[in-house]
Amino acid sequence: MSADPPSSPALRASDAERDRVLELLRVAVADGRLDPVEFDERLDAALAARTIDALAPLITDLVAVPGSDGALTLPFAGAPDEPAAELLTIKERHGSVRRDGRWTLPHRLALRTAWCDVMLDLTSAVRSSPEMIIELRVSGGNVELILAPGMVVDANELSVRHSTLAISGDAGDNTPETLRVRLVGRMRHGRLDTRWQAPRR
Repeated sequence: MSADPPSSPALRASDAERDRVLELLRVAVADGRLDPVEFDERLDAALAARTIDALAPLITDLVAVPGSDGALTLPFAGAPDEPAAELLTIKERHGSVRRDGRWTLPHRLALRTAWCDVMLDLTSAVRSSPEMIIELRVSGGNVELILAPGMVVDANELSVRHSTLAISGDAGDNTPETLRVRLVGRMRHGRLDTRWQAPRR
């Protein structure tokens, strides 16, 4: 008799996600959908929540049905706007690539570029798993990764030649890890930079 497969780790909640829950609770008590006692209980629970699973039950009876005029729907990282792709391939030669705003991170991103400027902004992206692999096959040009606090970069499997790397492992602010970005593959005659900034509200 086989054992049950191990469950995936619970996704950690960000400050922005806690703030959205707190705002929804304030709106709900103001319009009478929560009484003050319920509001206080849920407020304390939201402030103490560390995972998406702990936050979600606090607002499930307050979130609007799609198409209604009720409460604001909160998109959590555990319920992305679009299904996460297993593999996303980006190919470009002698041009530029930019991904930013709210986009769903794939499990694996293959970057195939030659003499291009690439900017990947992950700060507002929807995370579909605790790890994303970026597989580079880059010849020439610049690659810039813009990351939110809590994202950690692992470049141990990246091979470089005649290239410049300016990579920090994390934001340096002791934020708990929410996403591990693994850099694998190779870079030749290029430059790769990482920098951290808070998600735009």
